[in-house]
Amino acid sequence: MTHTVRGKQKLLARVRRIKGQVEAIERTLEAEAGCEQVMHLIAAVRGAIAGLMAEVVEEHVLTHLVDPEKHPGALNTEGAEQLLDVIRTYLK
Repeated sequence: MTHTVRGKQKLLARVRRIKGQVEAIERTLEAEAGCEQVMHLIAAVRGAIAGLMAEVVEEHVLTHLVDPEKHPGALNTEGAEQLLDVIRTYLK
């Protein structure tokens, strides 16, 4: 997965933020905070995970499916962008 190697530090930073968010959920549960606060934290983690997935999927599509140097007869770039738009919307 060469595309993840190139963006490794960026992806690791995102994962570390997500880890911090999950730890915040744990602390909130241990403190017996209200359900509303816990649900907001869970929703934030879900959004962060979805964003991470969208980024990895996008890089995968652009690197492995529509890179004209590697795959001259590859999937239509415009079609790939349309697919990525749908995926971004779905993962929000």
